[in-house]
Amino acid sequence: MTTVERWMGALRTRTLAFISIVLAVAVVAAACGGGGGTTAQAGGGISPELVTDYIHTVLEADRTAYTRHVVNRAQVLEGQTKEDGVVPVEATEGWQQTDGIPLPAQMFRLGSEIANEAGYFTYNLISPWYINDSQAPKSGFEETAMAEVIETGEPYKDYQEVGNQQFFSAVYPDVAVAEACVSCHNQHPVHLERYPDKQFEMGEVMGGVVINIPMTGA
Repeated sequence: MTTVERWMGALRTRTLAFISIVLAVAVVAAACGGGGGTTAQAGGGISPELVTDYIHTVLEADRTAYTRHVVNRAQVLEGQTKEDGVVPVEATEGWQQTDGIPLPAQMFRLGSEIANEAGYFTYNLISPWYINDSQAPKSGFEETAMAEVIETGEPYKDYQEVGNQQFFSAVYPDVAVAEACVSCHNQHPVHLERYPDKQFEMGEVMGGVVINIPMTGA
């Protein structure tokens, strides 16, 4: 078993365990579908706003840790040798065709695919400067939320209806936390073709993390 395969297995185990924990919370949140606020509600219920905050905290922590402590330590980033790299591996978009490791956005997407299969809630990356077409804002809610997040730097949360199903949805700012985030996007051929005048900087909002919780009892 390769190092990447071991990491993928660990990711699957961690994600499924996380889903089990959040499901218990999300079920309570669904029963409180009309409630607002970001604190625990009377009667033991937890608002869906707080549930999405819990989910996002874990997602952001895992992705930041992977970026800073794995990708940043790789000796090669998309074919470019890193002087401060100490791990003899390349972080690359084409990791499946090489002996490399996924880029942070790809690792995030791998986790989201596993979590989304369970059907308890979904999450994904979106951005008006998307490289992967699946990460374009797909609805009026996502377009509005993304514009607000970029302008304010704060999460945007609201209820929305999709296919006769009500969801509580939240979009959180996806901020560049490491040089790998900035350099990979700024130098990507698709980015250069689609957004030639856009160059990200450290700490800038690059997109959003959208979390959708179905309100089954709303």
